[in-house]
Amino acid sequence: MRFLTPARGTTLAAAALGAAAFLALGLPLPFLLGPMLGCLGFALAGARLQGMGVLGTLMRTVLGVAIGATVTPELVRGLPSHGATLALVPLFVAAILAAGYPFFRRVMGFDHPTAFYCAMPGGLQDMLAFGEEAGGDLRALSLVHATRVLVIVTLAPLALGLAQGIDLTRPPGAPAAALPLRDLALMAAAALAGWKAAERVGLFGASILGPMIAAAGLSLAGLIQSRPPAEAILAAQFFIGIAVGSKYAGITARELRVVVGGGLAFALILAALSLAVIAAALTLSPAAPLDVILAFLPGGQAEMAVIALVAGADVAFVVAHHLLRILVVILAAPLLARRLRRRPPAAGGPRPRR
Repeated sequence: MRFLTPARGTTLAAAALGAAAFLALGLPLPFLLGPMLGCLGFALAGARLQGMGVLGTLMRTVLGVAIGATVTPELVRGLPSHGATLALVPLFVAAILAAGYPFFRRVMGFDHPTAFYCAMPGGLQDMLAFGEEAGGDLRALSLVHATRVLVIVTLAPLALGLAQGIDLTRPPGAPAAALPLRDLALMAAAALAGWKAAERVGLFGASILGPMIAAAGLSLAGLIQSRPPAEAILAAQFFIGIAVGSKYAGITARELRVVVGGGLAFALILAALSLAVIAAALTLSPAAPLDVILAFLPGGQAEMAVIALVAGADVAFVVAHHLLRILVVILAAPLLARRLRRRPPAAGGPRPRR
């Protein structure tokens, strides 16, 4: 089957136009937010869109290597000082579920598995897989989580730019021509070998975590001293933006009103919870405020890592908290879902199923 279908061509055009518009207007993260919102706009206009398949997955390996390359012996030695904020992560997840599940179950009237996995702040693919196995509505789950990521990842850079004057339009690293060929070759090997090895053992988020682990090993051994070139990180941003924006393909007026509306309301709930947890974390951690803020914004792991990279934050600190959040969700979600299932069903209301 050929890769460049008409729908993919339209998707690439939408993403390119979005990126160009952001660049022209000097808006933050043009290669992430531009494609994301460009695809969203085309989807709302009724255009047929399609994800990038294995190419999109391949581009995520670049981000995994970029994260792993920031793991140094000095950083590892400093991790115990972050124990207090890491301990907040399970409490944060519990607070999100406690607020989100009743909202989706009783206010929105979603069935149990759909409400539960909409409320769980895990990775999109993991929540879709769990939700499908439990009998949830995949379309509703996809739209709610895409909306959560879209809102948080769009508003966070704008807020950081206004509040702290951080320039999120700058290049995310050195150009390829400035990096040693040896480093480039080792990072490419870490990306491919780490991805495939992680897939083989069934690791969640294999395309990011496998390369991240491989690159961290190379960095700790002193074999690489560079991050992937700016061109590769920008390309990764572009395809991550497409992955989020293309989830809105084929959206109907009812889905926009009910499901996306519910996702927007949930994003506001998350914002309030995040601010409370960030305020607590800032009193407990010696980390910079920017690092703490990015560590507790429940956007997608890949998207928050991109923001951390471009903002000049401590990427390993930020990603450690997001990885722990996702790990807690993956381990706890199936057990909690079964317990909540025994409760009486919610009263009627709009349901996501068609």
